[in-house]
Amino acid sequence: MTIDRLLEGLRQRDPRAIGRAISLVENGDESAEIILSSLDENLVSQATILGITGPPGAGKSTLTNEIIAKLRHQEERIGIIAIDPSSPISGGAILGDRIRMMQHATDKDVVMRSMATRGRLGGLCATAGAAVRIMASCGCSTIIIETVGVGQSEMDIIRLADITILVMAPGLGDEIQAMKAGLLEVADILVVNKADCKGADILAMDLEAVTRKGSATPTQVCMTVATEGKGVTELLDRIDKLDSEHRDSGERQKRRRGAHNQEVLDWCLEILRPQLLDKIIKRKLSVLGDPRLKAKKILEEK
Repeated sequence: MTIDRLLEGLRQRDPRAIGRAISLVENGDESAEIILSSLDENLVSQATILGITGPPGAGKSTLTNEIIAKLRHQEERIGIIAIDPSSPISGGAILGDRIRMMQHATDKDVVMRSMATRGRLGGLCATAGAAVRIMASCGCSTIIIETVGVGQSEMDIIRLADITILVMAPGLGDEIQAMKAGLLEVADILVVNKADCKGADILAMDLEAVTRKGSATPTQVCMTVATEGKGVTELLDRIDKLDSEHRDSGERQKRRRGAHNQEVLDWCLEILRPQLLDKIIKRKLSVLGDPRLKAKKILEEK
């Protein structure tokens, strides 16, 4: 497919062209600049980017499925980026979220992309950001980024989002750890899924109590039973309200500017990493001494 045909395919919102464009950008093809520079800036600006994260077993994929179904009922075109962990050695990944969302696979207005980490945090963040913009430019009014787990890499990726949703469930044993890790600070909306299970009300009250401490505007807590679709409409209403508030206050633009700056920084680090490693190997450094001081000397070299 020539670049002209690819760009025409993007203008026609062809799913195959979207997938091809994301692959070219992900692989660092020389056509990436042409592709990303040709996107519709107005559509990119209008789209809403949702980040969904939380501990394994909280029901993120089930909740995401329900959100997709509700938005499609409103005839919205949806983009999905499912981040899966992978081996830093082989690059192999489960890509399980795509499997769990197969019910939407035949819907031409649901554009789905699974992205394996391959042990690459910075590069993945930048590539995911480009994928979001490609989907938005091709008419996806909502793009959902779903990550696996609640580690630092997932938190860095989720910062691409306009609104971040942290999904938790009673009985997983992650409640206190999440609070201690400061994950609640990056979430705009907290969701207690599996609200029909024992301990859900207590978890919701604990989360509300934690978010009220030292905050004039505590994070909102929603209750859902994703397997039955309960509470999803109310969750979407809260997302819409918060998104409007962020647009009006300028918070949304501030976040996007910060996310873009972080993407550029991520790529700087990704490009410099092999060069720096080569310098380190050539120096045959002693295992003794302060690694921080050694790094500083290497960076100061002309």
